[in-house]
Amino acid sequence: MKSVAKKVIKLSLLIFLLLQISLFAAQPQKPNILLIMADDLGFSDIGCYGGEIHTANLDRLAAGGLRFTQFYNTTRCWPSRGSILTGYYAQQIRRDILPGIKSGSNGKRPAWARLLPEMLKQFGYQTYHSGKWHIDGPVLAGGFDKSYLLDDHDRRFYPRKHSLDDKPLPPVKENDGYYTAKAVANYAIEFLSEHEKNHSNKPFFLFLAFTEPHFPIQALPEDIEIYKNRYTAGWDALRQERYIRIKKLGITSCQLPELEPDVYPSWNMTTEKMVEVFGSGECNRAVPFDSLTPEQKAFQPIKMAIHAAMVHRMDIEIGRVLEKIKSMGVFDDTLIFFLSDNGASAEMIVRGDRHDASAPPGSGKTFLSIGPGWSSAANTPFRLHKSWVHEGGISTPFIVHWGNAIKDKGKFRTTPAHIIDFVPTVLEIISGSQKSPLNYPDAPPLPGKSLLPAFEKDKTIRREYLWWFHEGNRAIRVGDWKLVCDHKKPYELYNIKKDRSESHNLASKYPGKVAKLSKKWEDILNEFLAQATKNLK
Repeated sequence: MKSVAKKVIKLSLLIFLLLQISLFAAQPQKPNILLIMADDLGFSDIGCYGGEIHTANLDRLAAGGLRFTQFYNTTRCWPSRGSILTGYYAQQIRRDILPGIKSGSNGKRPAWARLLPEMLKQFGYQTYHSGKWHIDGPVLAGGFDKSYLLDDHDRRFYPRKHSLDDKPLPPVKENDGYYTAKAVANYAIEFLSEHEKNHSNKPFFLFLAFTEPHFPIQALPEDIEIYKNRYTAGWDALRQERYIRIKKLGITSCQLPELEPDVYPSWNMTTEKMVEVFGSGECNRAVPFDSLTPEQKAFQPIKMAIHAAMVHRMDIEIGRVLEKIKSMGVFDDTLIFFLSDNGASAEMIVRGDRHDASAPPGSGKTFLSIGPGWSSAANTPFRLHKSWVHEGGISTPFIVHWGNAIKDKGKFRTTPAHIIDFVPTVLEIISGSQKSPLNYPDAPPLPGKSLLPAFEKDKTIRREYLWWFHEGNRAIRVGDWKLVCDHKKPYELYNIKKDRSESHNLASKYPGKVAKLSKKWEDILNEFLAQATKNLK
C-alpha cells in the first residue's frame, strides 16, 4: 500500500509540475515597446490618414495594425511629452500653465509623477530614448538606461546642443553629413544593437522622438526634389484632395470647414517684420490661395514641399529602426505606437541663426515655417492649429501595431482616446493592472483608460470626460458633446459625432448644456490645481 501511495504522490507531483510548466508556457512574454512621436505633424500628413506624402513604412504599420480616428494630444510639445510618459494630464503635474503656480515648460513634476521607464524597470525592461525630450529633469534620471538627447530645436544640419547619456556632445560642424532624423534613428539603432548583444533576454522600451516636421522647415535636398513641384496648386486644392481621400477611407464624414484668416498665433511676427525678413513672397494668413500675389504664389509651394520632405525622411528613418527590430527577430513581439505631439503649426517666428533669404529654401541657413495656410491643409479636415484646442490642434494620427496580438489588421478604431491612456494601456498589457507599480504617496489615480479592449474590436472606452487647457484655450468633451473656446472668446458647443470639424456652433441653442459643461470644466481645473499645488516647493 505504501508503494502505491508513493506512486500516487509522485504521479500527482508530476501532473502538478506539468500543469505549472504548461501554464507558464501559455503566459505571453512581455512585449518590447516602441513609442514613435512626431513633432508638429498634421492629422492628414501621412498616407494612411489621407495624405499624399510618401510614408510607406507608417502605411505598412497601419495595414498590419490599427488606426485610431479620434485620438487626442494636449496641443503642445512639452505638455504632451509629460502627459504621455506619466499618464496624467499635464496640468496635474505642472507641465502646462496653471494660474498662480510655477508651471508650464519650466514646471517641475511632483515627486509622485514618475515616468513610464521607471515603472517598466520594475518589470525587467531595458529603456532607451533618442531625440527630443522637453520633459523636466535629466533623461537618465527619468528611468532611461541610454539616451541621445537632441536639445537644439533651431538647427537640423549642425545642432550645437545635444548629449549622449546626459553628457554634452561637441557641436556638429557644418557640412558634416548630419541631419536630425538620421541621427535620431542612428542612435536608436545603436541602442538596439547594444540591447541585442547584452540584454537579449530582457524586453526593451524605446522612445523614438523625432523633431520633424517642426519649424524651421529644413530638409535634405534630395528629399525636397521629390516634392518641389507637387504643391503649386496651393493649400485650398490640397485640402480638397486630402478631404476626398479621408472620406473615401472612412476616417470621418464631417464637412470641410472654411479657412480662418483672422486666427493666428499672437506671438507671430508682424506682417511688416515678416516681409523684411522673408521677402514679399511670404504670407502669414490662411487666406484663399487664389487671393495671393504672384510673388506669394511662386514662393509658397516650396514651403509645403520642404514640410513633405521632412515627413518623408522621418518615415524612411522609422523604416530603418523597424528593419533593425526585424533583424533581431522580435518585430512581431514588439508593440509599436505612432503619434504626433500636437497638430500642424501656424507659428511664424525666427530663432537660432536667423534667416538668410539668399540661401536655398530648406537649407541650414534658412528659418522658414509652413504658416497658417499650409497648416490648415496639414490639419485637414479640422479647424485651427497647434496651441488651439479645436480639433485641428489636438487631433493626431495614432497607429498601433503588434504582430502577435492584433488580429483585426488594417482596421479603424473610433473610440475617443487621449495620450493619458498610453501608460494605463502599457501597464495593463505587461502586468494585468492599470496601476503604477511604484505606489508613490499622494499620487492621484491615473485619469486615463486602458485601450486594450479596443485592440480586439472597435468598441467605445467608457470615461467621464476628456479635458484641455492651454494658453487660455479651454475645452471639455463629455460623450459626443464638446465645449471649446478660443482664448477669451465665448464658448462654442459642438456635437462631435455629427460635426467633427466644429462647423455648426450649437451654444445658443443649448445654453443649459454650455453652463453645465463649463461648470464641469472649472471643477476639474480646481481639482487639478489642488493636486499640482500639494507639497509645492
